Amino acid sequence: MASKKPAGKNPAESLKDLLLKTLDDNKAEDIVTVPLDGKSALADYMIIASGRSARHVVALAELLGEALHKLGRPARYEGRDSGDWVLTDAGDVIVHLFRPEVRSFYNLEKMWCQPDDTVPVAEGPARKVAGQKRRRAAATA
Repeated sequence: MASKKPAGKNPAESLKDLLLKTLDDNKAEDIVTVPLDGKSALADYMIIASGRSARHVVALAELLGEALHKLGRPARYEGRDSGDWVLTDAGDVIVHLFRPEVRSFYNLEKMWCQPDDTVPVAEGPARKVAGQKRRRAAATA
């Protein structure tokens, strides 16, 4: 029997959840989801996350590309050469991956997040809700 999608879940939301899971599974840090309804016509969601190093940032972008490829969706990248800031355009979801210092400098959260951006994202230790800060929970067995 085929599994049913949860009621009310649109393709953009499903894509966002897949990308969030990929980032979380591969140890991306400080993951934030920004809903773009009413803010931009370019995408439905923006995800912002950090990698521990330039190599980690590039690896995260490549893993997102692999996840998109499995769905038959093209991944478009910008910034993979330096690894400081890699943008992955997945169509309905834009993903910004940063080294921590670069993320602090550009501070996209301040530009795009409003205090009322409190849409919960998929559960996970690294998850944040836009406009709120939560620390990564220690993994327990």
